[in-house]
Amino acid sequence: MAAGFLTVDDVTQVFPLQGGGRYVALRDIDLEIAEGEFVSLIGHSGCGKSTLLNLMAGLLQASSGGILMNGRQVTEPGPDRMVVFQNYSLLPWKTVRQNIALGVNAVMRDWSAPKRRALVEEKIAMVGLAAAADKYPAELSGGMKQRVAIARALALRPKLLLLDEPFGALDALTRGNLQQQLMKICQEEGLTAVMVTHDVDEALLLSDRVVMMTNGPEAGIGQILKVPLPRPRERLAVMEHPDYYRLRSELIGFLQQQRRLRQRRAVVAPLPAAAPAAREPLKVRLGYMPGLDIAPLAVALEEGLFDPALLNVEPVPFDDWQDLEHELRAGAIHAAITAASTPLALCLGLGGADPWPAITPMTVSRNGNALCLARRFLDRGVNDRQGLAGELARGEGVLRIAVPQSRGIAEILLRHWLAAGGIDAERQVRFSELSPMGMEAALTAGAIDGFIAGRYRVARAVESSLAYVLATDLDIWSGHPEKVLTCSEAWAELHGEALEALCSGLMQAGARCDDGAQREYLIGLLSRPQWLGSGSSLALQRQFDYGTGQEPAVLLRFNQFHADRAHVPNRGEGTWLLTQYSRWGWCPFPSNRLELLGQVYRHDICDRALERAGYPVLHPERDAIALADGIAFDQDDPLGYLRSLPGACVPPVVPVNLPAANAAAPRPLANR
Repeated sequence: MAAGFLTVDDVTQVFPLQGGGRYVALRDIDLEIAEGEFVSLIGHSGCGKSTLLNLMAGLLQASSGGILMNGRQVTEPGPDRMVVFQNYSLLPWKTVRQNIALGVNAVMRDWSAPKRRALVEEKIAMVGLAAAADKYPAELSGGMKQRVAIARALALRPKLLLLDEPFGALDALTRGNLQQQLMKICQEEGLTAVMVTHDVDEALLLSDRVVMMTNGPEAGIGQILKVPLPRPRERLAVMEHPDYYRLRSELIGFLQQQRRLRQRRAVVAPLPAAAPAAREPLKVRLGYMPGLDIAPLAVALEEGLFDPALLNVEPVPFDDWQDLEHELRAGAIHAAITAASTPLALCLGLGGADPWPAITPMTVSRNGNALCLARRFLDRGVNDRQGLAGELARGEGVLRIAVPQSRGIAEILLRHWLAAGGIDAERQVRFSELSPMGMEAALTAGAIDGFIAGRYRVARAVESSLAYVLATDLDIWSGHPEKVLTCSEAWAELHGEALEALCSGLMQAGARCDDGAQREYLIGLLSRPQWLGSGSSLALQRQFDYGTGQEPAVLLRFNQFHADRAHVPNRGEGTWLLTQYSRWGWCPFPSNRLELLGQVYRHDICDRALERAGYPVLHPERDAIALADGIAFDQDDPLGYLRSLPGACVPPVVPVNLPAANAAAPRPLANR
């Protein structure tokens, strides 16, 4: 993270509880605040807003991570950071002038007495209290007391002003006047300010950005809303701005979605665990499709990485993604290693099925796909995307491409890559869903012109001189989620500890799969008949053969299982998937996307699994995502991203109905 005026760098705050427990108030907070910026923190009670403010003030020390101001770590309170509290905190036996002078005399001892007095009088006048300078707090109204508190903070000439609901106890008229006065002071003084508030209108009036916090415990940043309203601002002019009610709706919508998520968690809260002596290992039927992505599953079973006291994992192979999803929805399998797009698609009911409450607690693998074309295209000079675009522009017919799953991650990435090269994916390409097992035969028979699949299938087609590789997904989005663990929300809550143990085993196995020294071991393991058979050695070779006659290349992390926070479910990545669903007309863009993403992407389960596996608990970074078209994707402005796409128009934005948590209540299959 690049250093700014104020940097909150990967901050986690944990408080000890009586009896030996602990409460994680904040988890992995990253935030940059520019000099002169006004930022508001908003969220429901218990989301850690005041805790974060106290960390910035130096009143608390972060359990991990740190806060930098102008490149120096904040370790204690200081006059360069002043806090204005809701309760004023004035000394009742001192006058307005004396309350303000108290800090000035303590901090600015090297100033002359006349100079200190002049500074006090200047700040009294700044907040309009010259006539009340000799009054005591008991003689002041609430608004006047808060002005004294602001003047006292400003008198120390801070670089950062921290405000903890400063106007929360005031009547509407007084609050409005003080808000206007605060804006004027911050602008004239060039102050940087961070304010905690529950008032969305106050946040919009005062802020350059509003940081929206998710529910606690383990609260994080859910969204950052830019407020592009011109300054200086007047309340009435702000409310008449054409963007005001859109921004207000965004803030209120976020708070409503967080409330519904909290209510949903309460509805599906797990039953009390049975006594340890009565517990038997849970039988977990885990579905998968054969391919290199199942390497962690094979390693975990081979090395006994699944806790035998908690679960007994039975791998269940499938030949077709539709069959796997059907059995998952029916409860015949308890969980599955699915495409990264599957949990959202199940929840939205894409493809005509009823919405189903899927969740994903972890990413199993990243990258790993490639686009293969029949060799006749190479003979015609099609060796890059530009050549393919030219071939299609000459009217040589529609390009027939097989994908392993309709509307799945492979098709989504390929559509994005084609469109970025000027190819009309709707008119010039025909996508057909085909099991990876049948792609080679279909290409041989001339039923398709190419396919996109994992390295296992690609290597076989290249080795047999049937096809060549035009592009890999490293060319489209390096580090994209490829396979994730998916189960129903109800099953996850009913068997929470077993699910954490399942994730933990896969995570530990993923670390082994990323170890280059384990390659020969992986080849031997995956070559067994119950996994991939003899073809695994071809797929796991160190160099990637494009089949074009050029020297094979080493593609680092073509299959990525553990490195760079690979396991962490990323709601920003899910937001990009939602933009693509809307881009291609598969569903409207959900106005309640944060509620949907909060339901599907379960950081809380992932965190506990990482701890169980002995790995650092990290959340995904909020950096913009770079993809093939060169247009940076900002998860906080998905509609702006859609508007920036060539020839794109913003799709309908409507709330989607989320499936009830108990819509997939599992049958009693635990030990059948």
